Amino acid sequence: MTDRDKHAHGRGRGHGHGHGHGHGHTVGAGADHRYLTAALVLIVGFMAVEVTVGVIAHSLALISDAGHMLTDAFAIVFAMIAIRIAVRPPRGGFTYGLKRAEIISAQVNGITLLLLGAYFCYAGIGRLIAPPDVQGGYLVITGIAGVAVNIAATMLLGKADRRSLNVEGAFQHVLNDLYAFIGTTVAGLVIWLTGWGRADAIAALVVAALMLKAGWGLVRDSGRVFMEAAPAGMDPAEIGRRVAALDQVTEVHDLHVWEVTSGYAAMSAHILVAPGADCHAVRQTVERLVREEYAVDHTTFQVDHAAPEVFSIGRPEPGTGDARP
Repeated sequence: MTDRDKHAHGRGRGHGHGHGHGHGHTVGAGADHRYLTAALVLIVGFMAVEVTVGVIAHSLALISDAGHMLTDAFAIVFAMIAIRIAVRPPRGGFTYGLKRAEIISAQVNGITLLLLGAYFCYAGIGRLIAPPDVQGGYLVITGIAGVAVNIAATMLLGKADRRSLNVEGAFQHVLNDLYAFIGTTVAGLVIWLTGWGRADAIAALVVAALMLKAGWGLVRDSGRVFMEAAPAGMDPAEIGRRVAALDQVTEVHDLHVWEVTSGYAAMSAHILVAPGADCHAVRQTVERLVREEYAVDHTTFQVDHAAPEVFSIGRPEPGTGDARP
């Protein structure tokens, strides 16, 4: 085995165990909480108005918007609760604390979007077949007001830390509601000017499609965290090759990269180095590599000396080889 026969599995004897830990997630949680609270107040206030107008105007697009705004409110409340829980320090058996509460919130928000999207697809198709009498003027006025409210709410949530899937889930809810109000306004204008009632159902179907897309993205990304996959876009095999190519490193195995929560990656590995190499210095080099190149701050590396006999494999025994009689 040569110095670059890296990634093989084996067990070396020696010493040099190192651990590097980095924390810092949930910084700015207080500011995020304030932004979420302000957005919640805007959404709940306008939702009450929209329900009333939607019933008066017999508009599925408005009712679907109001239903989506209700889920927006729940999404923001879940996000606020998750932020409070996630910043609690580790204790007892929860050695990482409760940081994955944010991922649970993101998963709930994603599933809610999928369920709502499926329902509004069903209702929209029904209204395409048998369109009711929709009053376009109400849609236009309410839609324009809704666009203004949701732009304000989207801007507030956009100031929060969207690297958190928890905050991103709430943001996607409100952003999709903004799209919904734009669609409602366009549908209202069409109905008002032409009398074509099916425009309301088409607007609801467009919003439903956007809900399904956003919901699937949240469920997929939060599912990766639950399954302890490597962060999206990060290739553990590439990291292993980079570490194995460092001076004095002879082998890397048992390499794992996962996310504790969104934006908080962790890594562990067993690294074998050449006999006589400085295990502590190698560990520091590896920590610096993964921190600077891959933004992984929480690391646990076991660094050992490779067994001397590893380097004798493939070498001729004394007295053999090219010696001539």
